[in-house]
Amino acid sequence: MPVGEAEAELRARGSRFLARAGRAATRREAEDFRSRARRCHHDATHHVLAFLPLEGAAWWDDDGEPSGTGGRPVLDAIQGSGLRQTAVVVTRWFGGTRLGTGGLSRAYAGAAALALSDLPGRPAVPAARCLVRFDHPDTGAVMRLLDAAGARRGKPQYETRVSLEVLLARDRRPELARALADATGGRARLELVRDEGLLVLAEGGGGAT
Repeated sequence: MPVGEAEAELRARGSRFLARAGRAATRREAEDFRSRARRCHHDATHHVLAFLPLEGAAWWDDDGEPSGTGGRPVLDAIQGSGLRQTAVVVTRWFGGTRLGTGGLSRAYAGAAALALSDLPGRPAVPAARCLVRFDHPDTGAVMRLLDAAGARRGKPQYETRVSLEVLLARDRRPELARALADATGGRARLELVRDEGLLVLAEGGGGAT
């Protein structure tokens, strides 16, 4: 997920391509992101847009360029960056020389990739929703291990034993299950409830946000 915005410029055979990348949670926010570019650069020829949400279908628009030469290459650049909830608008000023479909695609993709490379962000990974069951005296040890694994904790349920639902990166589940068992003499158990979509990691890639 992007943190802030980034901008980069590329020139190809007289045409100027100005890419701006930033966060957008919905298609509406992505379109608003492009509207800002239109207002700032109203003299430009095209404002190509691509948007990749946290979950669900991606969306792009060629904004008058030949089909598939603008939005799709920009989307490919976003997907290659590993970021989600991301919008990129590439504004073009026509320089008088036609680039051809291949040249256009390369220019749009290149400008987008330059902006994305400067965009601070947090990666999104496949998630798992799990249930932790443990004895009351083990609460401190369990909470420390959950925090170390970057798990997002729900509200504990206190009965004979403690039950706690957590959301964490899917690939961390086996290691966390072993750590919980080792730290509590086998008393704490981590059970998979279901696999979820994507989880945005905290800054540094360690925890969830």
